Amino acid sequence: MATRKSQLLLGLGLVLALTGCGSASNNQTGSTQENGGQSGSSAPASSAPASVSQVASTAADASAQDPVELTFYYPVNVGGPLTKVVDGMAASFMKGHPEIKVNAVYTGNYGDNTVKIQAGVMSKQPPDVAVMMSTELYSMLDLDAIVPLDDFIAKDEAEFNKDDLYPAFVEDTAANGHTYSVPFQRSTIILYYNKDMFKAAGLDPEKPPTNWGELVDYAKKLNRDGHAGLEIPGNDDSYWMFQMLARQHASDPKQSIMGDDGKKAIFNTPENVEALQFWIDLSKKDKAMPEGIIDWAATPTDFIEGKTAMMMHTSGNLTNVKNNAKFDFGVAFSPADKQYGSPTGGGNLYIFKDTSAEKQAAAWEFVKYMTAPEQAALFSSSSGYIGVRKSAYDTDVMKAYTASFPQALVARDQLPYAFRELSTHNHGKVSSALTNQIQAALSGKTDAASALKTAQEEADKQLAAFNK
Repeated sequence: MATRKSQLLLGLGLVLALTGCGSASNNQTGSTQENGGQSGSSAPASSAPASVSQVASTAADASAQDPVELTFYYPVNVGGPLTKVVDGMAASFMKGHPEIKVNAVYTGNYGDNTVKIQAGVMSKQPPDVAVMMSTELYSMLDLDAIVPLDDFIAKDEAEFNKDDLYPAFVEDTAANGHTYSVPFQRSTIILYYNKDMFKAAGLDPEKPPTNWGELVDYAKKLNRDGHAGLEIPGNDDSYWMFQMLARQHASDPKQSIMGDDGKKAIFNTPENVEALQFWIDLSKKDKAMPEGIIDWAATPTDFIEGKTAMMMHTSGNLTNVKNNAKFDFGVAFSPADKQYGSPTGGGNLYIFKDTSAEKQAAAWEFVKYMTAPEQAALFSSSSGYIGVRKSAYDTDVMKAYTASFPQALVARDQLPYAFRELSTHNHGKVSSALTNQIQAALSGKTDAASALKTAQEEADKQLAAFNK
């Protein structure tokens, strides 16, 4: 059997050959017409193919050199000591791969992480590999910053087994016919509820709300004794929460607030206006939720401290709640209206373009390791994020974890109703257009219809260049 070192060198040979032919970097954004005529996104001219002797010489040189050194950026956007988990996984990888050294760099929350990666890309000093929100796919293509992974996947087809990844998570890894990332820390929005508070309010603690009508009724009954009935955060991730409500209220099971190619936003529809109005009414009309904009980070703290009886939040906070709540709690699907629905969330692993072919080959070995069944099981059981592979749930680690904590299966079981998070070209400005107007509506500065009309106009403006 080939050693880890020989596998890396084989991968290096493949990457060198492919980059010599110009195929590893020419396809991520397509023509200027396809990407809206944006400069810097067109494919570079192809160079002469690398000869066999050149590849062999480079591989021989690599074998005599020090370990290939990778810079790995990763964010943490939930409560709990996840930095220790990720750093431990990187350390474990290096023990089995002495030919590769990984410098794991915690970069803050998702927003901080994206800013740091973009700064690195612009200065031609990107990380070699990074966890970044799945929604940043088109933004990274606009910057010509990431490499397609198709050839790596094809080379390691049996070992990598793309079909083992949950389809809901694979949906946002591809564009223009190419795969650019691999799911890593992924989530859905779930309902957390305090069973003790349910009992005190005369509600069955084993029967959480399953639809919007029950959600309002339960939240009103639970809004008592100085605590809120429900909290839905409305600041940083308000578009994510809105996307959930929009799908649940949609008549079409596949209704989306965006197009399939990253070039279109679909915010201002009658059903979307009604979904936003429902969110506003939870506090303004039904008095089931605190008024104003509820903070993302404060919401799980409020739940753990007993300040709210229910919350809608990422499944990535599951372990944080499990470890810190001093009461019996349950989790459930996000309640349905016309249908169930939750956008997926979280980050994928990307490999960056302005690094050497040797580092890209090493980065692929790292990506494979971090998303293998055993590591997916370890990360899920340590965090609350969903194991990204089906086979992760067949491991002894995951079987033991879910047997003792069945709540961990709810987010996974919700995946048949999950769908791609909002992702477009110029993503930061498009998502901000929606987020800003949702916040304006929640804070009473505008109404639902005006908010989505304004958000649509701004999004159309930001995407105009990509639709010429």
